[in-house]
Amino acid sequence: MNFREASVSDIPQLSKVRLAVKENALSNPALVTEQDYVDYLSKRGKGWVCELDNHVVGFAIGDLEKHNVWALFVQPDFEGQGIGRELLIMLLDWYYSQTTDTIWLSTAPNTRAADFYKSFGWKETGKMPNGELKFELSADDWGV
Repeated sequence: MNFREASVSDIPQLSKVRLAVKENALSNPALVTEQDYVDYLSKRGKGWVCELDNHVVGFAIGDLEKHNVWALFVQPDFEGQGIGRELLIMLLDWYYSQTTDTIWLSTAPNTRAADFYKSFGWKETGKMPNGELKFELSADDWGV
C-alpha cells in the first residue's frame, strides 16, 4: 500500500470510494460535487490517499477554513486494515503543523466510525442539526 498526498487528478477515484461506503453514505450523491473536491484539495485544505495497484482504496481531506475533517473514507473491502488510522494521522499531523485550533468532525451515531474516533481520543461534544454526532480533538489531545 502506498500513502501519498492527494491531487485533483485523484478526484474520480475519491468519488468512487466515497460512493462505495456503507456507513455515512451520501443520501444524495449530487450534494458533493467535483468542484467541492477541487476546493478542499487546492484552496481550503489538503488530502491524502492510500492506493493499492494504482487504485485509491481510502482517502482523507482536512479543511483549514472550517477546522474539520471534511472526509475520511475507506473502501469497504479494505476496512479494518489500518488505512483509516494512517490517513487520519497524516491529516492531523499536517493540520496541527498549520494551526492549533481544535479540529472537529461529524459522523452517524452507533457506527464503527463513531467507535473508531472515540478509540482514537476524539471527544463527543454534541449533535449536529442532521443528527450526526460531533467530535472534537484539541491540539493538546494530539500532543502538540
